[in-house]
Amino acid sequence: MTGRLNGTVALVTGASSGIGEATARALSAEGAGVALVARRTERIDALAREIGGTGQRALAITTDVTVEEQARQAVERTVRELGRLDIVINNAGVMLLGPIEGAPLEEWERMVRLNLLGVLYIAHAALPHLLRAAEQGPRQVSDLVNISSVAGRSARSGAGVYNLTKFGVGAFSESLRQEITRRHLRVSLVEPGAVATELTEHLRPEIREQTSKMFANAEPLQAEDIAETITFIVTRPRRMAVNEVLVRPTEQER
Repeated sequence: MTGRLNGTVALVTGASSGIGEATARALSAEGAGVALVARRTERIDALAREIGGTGQRALAITTDVTVEEQARQAVERTVRELGRLDIVINNAGVMLLGPIEGAPLEEWERMVRLNLLGVLYIAHAALPHLLRAAEQGPRQVSDLVNISSVAGRSARSGAGVYNLTKFGVGAFSESLRQEITRRHLRVSLVEPGAVATELTEHLRPEIREQTSKMFANAEPLQAEDIAETITFIVTRPRRMAVNEVLVRPTEQER
């Protein structure tokens, strides 16, 4: 433990598994108190106990970020119980691939609600606290990291609405960055390629099989690889902002 984030508090959405879970551990190891935000209570409770066992502060907050009131309350509870908010990792998301023609509208709606509205609700609620932390915090800088995807860089057949949501996250992040960067709130975008997480488990069986074949010959990234990338971003000196990171498995071509 190097303690580069001592005295800070981070909120991580989608903290019950995958990138969110790994990132919560990584930020805690740097000394940050962490608010674990997700829907699966048992998982975040277990993670909070694990982190607490290392002597660090962790708060489990069962939340559906697609509900604006719940997202806002998660942010407010973090500040109330952990004392401040310096870092937000907007990680919760879902990938539901398949052809546009004949697609279940419910899948599109789920992606728009979680990948876009969930990100917006958390960002909106967190902004005043992050700006305050940049003015008054121990680092004199704060961080909002939005997790997008390589799908936010290039559109491809069978991923139309997923592409739409991730392109949207990128556009929102860059616009917000331009608005507030002189106030020392850094906005960063992380765009992972294939990562070994639960993300593909939500796909329809036939789509999951096609996706598995597509990446069969490439070793995927691990959630810890992305957590390490995020930790790098939020531990830079105040003068340095990492605006965007595209990170793929070595063998992934697109």
